Amino acid sequence: MNGQDEDLVDVDPYDPGGDGALPTFRWKQAGHANLATRRQLRDLGLRPGGQEPVARIECRGGRRFAWLYRLDLALPKRPMTLAKEAALDKAMAARQTCPLCIRRYYVCIPLKSIGSCLECHDGTPADPHSYTTPPAAHLLAA
Repeated sequence: MNGQDEDLVDVDPYDPGGDGALPTFRWKQAGHANLATRRQLRDLGLRPGGQEPVARIECRGGRRFAWLYRLDLALPKRPMTLAKEAALDKAMAARQTCPLCIRRYYVCIPLKSIGSCLECHDGTPADPHSYTTPPAAHLLAA
């Protein structure tokens, strides 16, 4: 061996600590009541709150994984405000509105691939139930 091989270090880019001490569990084998994934935290009305993951759980033969966070360090989710709802609605309107016919659909329009709704692109008639006629009203403002 030459001197360069001795300097190489095996680093896991997904290990936040970098020391390889992050425990890894197989699917349905974590069994720890104080650990939860981001999705499980969200279902409980919590968020990680800046904490680093303490473990990970693997699924699909190790090809996919999810970080596990401690429940006792999790913080409550921030509530939706009218300003946040307005910003999200504005962002979704940009993705759901056809630039040619100015109709807002309930689904996102493939703007990158075809640039408009299907009716404007190739004449495929749109179902009237697939788009909104009046602008969407804010639920929090009512």
